[in-house]
Amino acid sequence: MNAHEPGDISLQARNVSFDWSSTPLHWMPSEPVASHTVSALNLLLPEGERWFCATYTEALPLIADAKLREDVLGFIGQEAMHAETHNVVLYDFLDAHGVDPRPFAAHAEYLMRKVLGPRPAATPTAQKQQLVERIALIGAIEHLTAFLGDYALNSRWDELGGDATMIDLYRWHGAEEVEHRNVAHDVAMYFGVGYFRRNVAMVIAFVAFMVLLLRGTRYIVTQDASMKNRGYVRLWLGWLGATRRGALPSLMQMTKGVARYLKPSYTPENEGSTAQAVAYLAKSPAARAAHR
Repeated sequence: MNAHEPGDISLQARNVSFDWSSTPLHWMPSEPVASHTVSALNLLLPEGERWFCATYTEALPLIADAKLREDVLGFIGQEAMHAETHNVVLYDFLDAHGVDPRPFAAHAEYLMRKVLGPRPAATPTAQKQQLVERIALIGAIEHLTAFLGDYALNSRWDELGGDATMIDLYRWHGAEEVEHRNVAHDVAMYFGVGYFRRNVAMVIAFVAFMVLLLRGTRYIVTQDASMKNRGYVRLWLGWLGATRRGALPSLMQMTKGVARYLKPSYTPENEGSTAQAVAYLAKSPAARAAHR
């Protein structure tokens, strides 16, 4: 571990809130596609985070390790707060700007609760295997969120004139993703998710994430009266332009992030810095206000 890292920390949920009344739809003024791409995360995160919480609540009685139980409880608390905070963004931000999130949010709910949720199984062993498959997927997704959290903490959004409140939302969330980045991997290892299953889960998670994010971005673009409707090819080209200007992580950065997970020697410790995450949370306007 880096000598400057704080070591084990106690995970805690921060009861943050944000005022979206002054945030423009293009919260990066010169980067509408990048603004909508990041905003599209709000269409996925509330149900995704609730799915994490439900899965780990189901797993908790099977975890005998006291330290891991403590970490999982802290993880559930943080993810529950993420879900509720991003759910507010759907209505106080997107809906207020004429983007109706309800149809897409309903699709996300169906995916997380019906497709990926628990299903009846013939035996307790089969039921547990279903749980382990979900735990493997969460391990892969949490690697992606740790990567994206580290990106948010070090992004150029300020230089691009990004809205301070929106930047704080994603840096607060990103800092907590970095802060708890070991938990999902530790849970997967505890439940015996091996190298092959771990990597299959990552391939599925990464492809699904990119497809859903592209669909979510287009969903917002089609409801933005100031933008011409564009197909997926033009939208993809818009993504590539935004990555070149530093408004979004590049495909190469994302690919390298996934490749790190595929290594037999993978450890979440290499994704971001706990010290940087804790330092941001100490100065985040929303996190500071939550402790007043």
